[in-house]
Amino acid sequence: MAKKDYYEVLGVDKNASQDEIKSAFRKLAKKYHPDINKEEGAEAKFKEVGEAYAVLGDEQKRKQYDQFGSSAFENGAGGFNGWQNFQGFEGFEDFDLGDIFEEMFGYGGGRRKSNKNRPQKGSDTVVRISLDFEEAVFGCKKDLKLDLDEECEECHGKGGFDEKTCPDCGGSGRVVTETRSIFGFIQQQSACPRCSGTGKIFDRTCSKCRGNGHVVKTKTITVDIPAGVDNGSELRISGKGSQGYNGGPNGDIYLQFRVKEHSLFERQDTDVYLELPITITDAVLGCKKEIPTLYGNLVIEIDAGTQSGTKLRIKGKGIESPRTGKKGDMYVIINVMIPEKLSKEQKDLFKDLSETNLETNSEFKNIKKYL
Repeated sequence: MAKKDYYEVLGVDKNASQDEIKSAFRKLAKKYHPDINKEEGAEAKFKEVGEAYAVLGDEQKRKQYDQFGSSAFENGAGGFNGWQNFQGFEGFEDFDLGDIFEEMFGYGGGRRKSNKNRPQKGSDTVVRISLDFEEAVFGCKKDLKLDLDEECEECHGKGGFDEKTCPDCGGSGRVVTETRSIFGFIQQQSACPRCSGTGKIFDRTCSKCRGNGHVVKTKTITVDIPAGVDNGSELRISGKGSQGYNGGPNGDIYLQFRVKEHSLFERQDTDVYLELPITITDAVLGCKKEIPTLYGNLVIEIDAGTQSGTKLRIKGKGIESPRTGKKGDMYVIINVMIPEKLSKEQKDLFKDLSETNLETNSEFKNIKKYL
């Protein structure tokens, strides 16, 4: 055996873990397998990769290699006799070749292939629904037109007529194929291509469903949208999707909501915010204001001297949570409006108002310290 750096062959560090060595071997075995790589030298490289893994994939032999190098395995030393004999070493015993063959050729040992005769759930359907602000707040009903899979009425979901046992697989739905591997030729079990794993064939394929057993139909369903759904939230309607196969359950419908903005109210979770403009006179003297809420008009009292940006809380006037059923609160944000144009008389009034003792307040004094 020529002296080789097996770590270099697999492209791993000398401190690589066994999982890293196995992963490197998997990638290179797929890359250089002669059945998919027809380049010159691919087969030799494939054998070289297998040879390296036969040593490094076995912890005991890896220790021998790390201590003595490839000379530890020359002339059959250490129980190793090159490529022809690496099959029996520990490290290959727990290596799942089915993964490689399934990824390379589309089939494996058969244990991961689903049995087409077993009940299978129908496909799920995602529907995006646009709601007005009020529809989302109070809930509503919506009629949805959906294209869903239904059992073919012509063949009753079988896909054909005059059913009989598949002669290729004898009704098992599985066939044995032979493929070339790093061990030589091995047998692999896969779904029967003639009956697609069902074990049954038909003398005549159903023309309505073209052998699928299902057809697409447009259905209208009415859904109840609960109060309080928010923008981006999702609702699952169980069992209303496409019909299942072989007696399996129907799929589900997932509703995804897009809620339009309101011209007046702003929503934050279950709380509602309203910006309320008031005049400077109302802010100075105080007043009562009638305001709109989600549940009708309401009169609130604004104290004298209220500042712009003041937040007033109205408990329980927010949005009902679809999870807890509790309502959030409503917050009124005061926006004091400053007039841009004044008459001479109004200006004189404001000049009189400017002669107050406000500048003795701490807020003004703090600024003057730095002037």
